[in-house]
Amino acid sequence: MIQRQNINDIILKRRSIRKYDPSGVVTEVQIKAMLEAAMLAPSAVNSRPWEFIVVQGRNKLDSIAGDHPYAQMMKTASCAIIITANPDALKGTKIDGMQMWQHDCGAAAQNILLQAAYMDLGTCWCGIHPNEDRMDSFRKMFAIAQNRIPFCVIAVGIAAEDFGSRGFYEESKIKWIN
Repeated sequence: MIQRQNINDIILKRRSIRKYDPSGVVTEVQIKAMLEAAMLAPSAVNSRPWEFIVVQGRNKLDSIAGDHPYAQMMKTASCAIIITANPDALKGTKIDGMQMWQHDCGAAAQNILLQAAYMDLGTCWCGIHPNEDRMDSFRKMFAIAQNRIPFCVIAVGIAAEDFGSRGFYEESKIKWIN
């Protein structure tokens, strides 16, 4: 019988990793599992506004680190996944004009992080949107069409650090209404 992890264990295990084993390898099977998890995320009226760019070349990963001030971990990451958004995905639907892609792409990113944690991979989510200069730079670096929005880049690799879980439950952040 296959031993499955409890979802809480995976959530507790997930954290932002900024140092990776530079000799570590993330396999194509693992990358596809993360992308499948991303595409299983909920989206407004099932619009699925996301597209993905998988970056594996060392020169491109180093370019990301050189361009994005908060993505220095790319220097040791095995790969990166860039999530881009199609803001026109809702055209012709009952919620045409609403900017739901931000929520949808955020859900896809979280699914990538959780799937990676399940596979014992480290990740770090670095925002690109809404910084206009950063979005323009990523458009140029990765030939992203002007009508697509570079949303975030996620570093993926074999963690070379472990700090345990970071988040915690705070009762003071909750308002109960009966």
